[in-house]
Amino acid sequence: MQKEKISRGLNQWLEVLPYILPSLILVTLFVIYPLIRNIQISFFDYNILKNKTLDFIEFKNYKKLFTSKEFYLALRNTIIYTTATVAGQLFFGLILANLINCIKKGQTFFKVITYLPVVTSWVVVSLLFKYIFAAGKSGLVNYFLVSLNLISTSIAWLQNVESANFVLCVFGIWKGVGWTMLIYFASLQGISKTMYEAAVIDGASALQRFYKITLPLVKNTTLYLLTVLTIGGFGAYIHVMMITNGGPMGQTRELMNLVYDTAFISWNFSYASAQAVIMGLIIFLLSFVQRKITKEMEN
Repeated sequence: MQKEKISRGLNQWLEVLPYILPSLILVTLFVIYPLIRNIQISFFDYNILKNKTLDFIEFKNYKKLFTSKEFYLALRNTIIYTTATVAGQLFFGLILANLINCIKKGQTFFKVITYLPVVTSWVVVSLLFKYIFAAGKSGLVNYFLVSLNLISTSIAWLQNVESANFVLCVFGIWKGVGWTMLIYFASLQGISKTMYEAAVIDGASALQRFYKITLPLVKNTTLYLLTVLTIGGFGAYIHVMMITNGGPMGQTRELMNLVYDTAFISWNFSYASAQAVIMGLIIFLLSFVQRKITKEMEN
């Protein structure tokens, strides 16, 4: 009986193998091999010009990493950014999706307007934000705040750590909220309108309908978005480089920027590989914990 199951399983694999083989080859070449190679490089003294691993240095890179203030600073900034952007995108995405879902006419227009930042070039909108939050009266935000007498002197948004991190978080929420809105909107479309109609008949207010019907029924969507957005938050790179470039004095640098600077500015690819490995492990553990929590909540 056991042999028959094994034989049947092998036959099934052989039948589907021609269809999945091209994908398996691509995944092996561009995902699995680079991953294994990166882990290997982190334990060796690596020469990028010769593309060779030289002396085996054991856990030297990892010991250096866990005693590095730069790493913990980048990790802190990444956690702050991820927490703020995930919470912001979930909150505003659900609110926008709910509002658009209530509109009978013009849904497509509002969806396009909200989703437009998602498809806009990261470089273009990063430069736009850099101009909007520029120091002095040349910055659009400072100009309006001074004109409205809300502040007496201009704020150096990108020259202070707290305000620079605030700008990056605002950018992250604005750039991704359209995608979150679209996922929530698709989920809301699956909720029967009769439930809301019955709630209205029972005298439930709009706020009560939102808390008692909408929130519980989009729970699975929220858990999915939580995992995806967390992974995306840890992968933040382009806008940090374009808006602050890690400044002032590397105080707003995040993990991806740290890995890039270590590899392509300091030319220490071995140390950068160790940083990438630890970053990958952090993302894996977070995803695993979130997945575990999701299963428990579903049960």
